[in-house]
Amino acid sequence: MSTTARLPAVRPDTAPSAAPSRERQIANEHIFDEIPGNKGPRVITDRGAVAHVVRPPGSHRLRPREHMVAVMLAASPGIRVSFDDQRVHEYDGDAGTISVMPANSERKVTWSSTCEKVIVTMPPQRLLELSAHEFGAGRAVLQPPPFGLIDLRALHLAEMLKAELAREVPSKIYIESLITIFGVHIVRNYTGADSLPPRRKSGGGLSNRSAERVRELLDSRFASKITVGELAAVSGLSPRHFIQAFTKTFGESPHKYVLRLRLNFAEELLVESVLSIAEIAHLSGFSDQSHLTVTMSKHRNRTPRQVRQQR
Repeated sequence: MSTTARLPAVRPDTAPSAAPSRERQIANEHIFDEIPGNKGPRVITDRGAVAHVVRPPGSHRLRPREHMVAVMLAASPGIRVSFDDQRVHEYDGDAGTISVMPANSERKVTWSSTCEKVIVTMPPQRLLELSAHEFGAGRAVLQPPPFGLIDLRALHLAEMLKAELAREVPSKIYIESLITIFGVHIVRNYTGADSLPPRRKSGGGLSNRSAERVRELLDSRFASKITVGELAAVSGLSPRHFIQAFTKTFGESPHKYVLRLRLNFAEELLVESVLSIAEIAHLSGFSDQSHLTVTMSKHRNRTPRQVRQQR
């Protein structure tokens, strides 16, 4: 059964004489226990945890036992990150800046201005489960992005989590659903579980480097509007030549590729979450529930309701 914790866990020196509950035990073992409770609300569940944190300038050293992802909600210049080998990385954190920290890794973080972020943690086993569902294999090696990378989709999900945490009584089921969606996004974009499709032997396709850039762009932005012109610019080709090269490399047109990603993501949410079909349609890049239903019926021969009933 999932466990929810709001604000700080009871410390040993202030705890009552009775034996601590399982909820307190879990909270005391969690990385959020190192963050003062008055810095923001948090919810801890078996599938993952989330906290909205606002902290003044300071520093801390972390070694979480779970995978941890932080998304900046506001600009925070002057961030320094150092590792065991004393390497120091400095960058300015803008809204949407994402930081991915694999379980059992250690780093020291220093920030010189007020820092507001949403932090999501996930047990390694949960990431393996999502990887198995997404790629058909239980391999998920986190590959942290460069420092300062902005991830607008992660920012959107972080803002949704912040809004739910701000409610007087947050919905644990809704938060678990958002954590799952967030986890799928991390698996798709920040793990080594995926690989490029095999290159066609005949010429005319995208170069390996261009194919990688285009794939990363589409996998991170498939739910938002993106034009062929934008994709072509990434590859240095005209739109017409880009469509031909993309189809040669990936075996389908850009439109079909994006449509497949959107439908796959929608089916994932229909099975894994309790979000409404209308919400899932919006998160997956469809204009509304009717658009999702018509498209899924045409290309998958089943409706969203039928997918949900089969879970």
